[in-house]
Amino acid sequence: MKPTHLLLALCLLLAFTQCKPKKDNAAAAPELTDEQLMDTIERLTFNYFWDGAEPHSGLARERIHLDGDYPQSDQNVVTSGGSGFGIMAILAGIDRGYVTRQQGLERMERIVSFLETCDRFHGVYPHWWQGDTGRVKPFGQKDNGGDLVETAFLMQALLCVHQYYVQQGGEQEKALAARIDKLWREVEWDWHRRDGQNVLYWHWSPEYAWQMNFPVRGYNECLVMYVLAASSPTHGVPAEVYHQGWAEGGAIVAPHDVEGHRLQLRYQGTEAGPLFWAHYSWLGLNPRGLSDKYCTNYFDEMRNLTLVHHDWCVRNPKGWKGYGPDCWGLTASYSVKGYSAHAPNEQADLGVISPTAALSSIVYTPEESLRMMRHLYQMGDSVLGPYGFYDAFSETDGWYPKRYLAIDQGPIAVMIENHRSGLLWRLFMSHPDVQAGLKKLGFAVKEEQEG
Repeated sequence: MKPTHLLLALCLLLAFTQCKPKKDNAAAAPELTDEQLMDTIERLTFNYFWDGAEPHSGLARERIHLDGDYPQSDQNVVTSGGSGFGIMAILAGIDRGYVTRQQGLERMERIVSFLETCDRFHGVYPHWWQGDTGRVKPFGQKDNGGDLVETAFLMQALLCVHQYYVQQGGEQEKALAARIDKLWREVEWDWHRRDGQNVLYWHWSPEYAWQMNFPVRGYNECLVMYVLAASSPTHGVPAEVYHQGWAEGGAIVAPHDVEGHRLQLRYQGTEAGPLFWAHYSWLGLNPRGLSDKYCTNYFDEMRNLTLVHHDWCVRNPKGWKGYGPDCWGLTASYSVKGYSAHAPNEQADLGVISPTAALSSIVYTPEESLRMMRHLYQMGDSVLGPYGFYDAFSETDGWYPKRYLAIDQGPIAVMIENHRSGLLWRLFMSHPDVQAGLKKLGFAVKEEQEG
């Protein structure tokens, strides 16, 4: 090779070496700011409920499996509770301009039209419907009627939509708000007292009546059900239903320490429950500065519950691969062997991380949750798909299913929005019926409460 050719080759090699991307593509890519990262994940997760919705009802599919494997042929089954979370995510998307206000209104009108004609039982919605017909799909053999808890999650969302359109809507939007108000007033919360008892029962079936036999007592994910039952202007329940049923006459108070964090409430036979207990009721209820006779500050309680999960995963007593300060959070989700309510204890920690656990806790632990979000984003398409982060994964088992569940995706988008703007908290807490219900139950809300 001539000297000039050799010199040229060396120069080209040097230039290629200097310009070659780093092996770590995530590190080489421009790093997103926290705001850009949150917006990216909120927008992707919103798409589950927008692009991924069942077309006839406009509601959320119970599950979306990108692998196309639906053993129960349930790809068109829609969920009431998960749809409630999705409606709140759509509302946030409308406000952020992910879709136009007119597009959002048309989707909300489709949803409300479905809810006006689908199966209901004393105004209470079932857990599942067939999306194309509106007929109930049993959640279990005897669970083929009204599901009061899932209905509460749905109504929590609809009251947010009501307030959004009443406060700043045009004539067509306010007309939709009036239809929502009618649905809200038709829910017979008092029917679920089961002959006037001071507790609310989860299920009723026209075929099996009360055979599910599930009185709802705290603390778990169901607080908003009791708040709404007390708030109803037409089928409300007295305060004693909350105090004797949910709070068990005060037995709900059981101060104890877990992972060095003080919890005031009794978590149903376990020291600390799965993290969805810190999410579902709090998508609309604003825990900041909220207290009652059983808890001096619900935000602090839920923050401590979240920190229990974080610190358990950092300590990682079972030695699972991948656990640490940037990969934490246990909740009910898909699991390596089916479905499980993962939680921070020896029996319920199965080495499965569910992204919704940490990400939906961003309102309580922004630094820790953002660290987790960034780590997952850098993991790339093993955990991230067209509708946000997949439902769950296990590094120990090399298990990375490309599957989603509505009830896990929704809280991610909603809580990111509450962290960014407080939108859903402001809307729900502004409803006059909700304000009356909270007062009736003895809740105190600090005037400086904000998102």
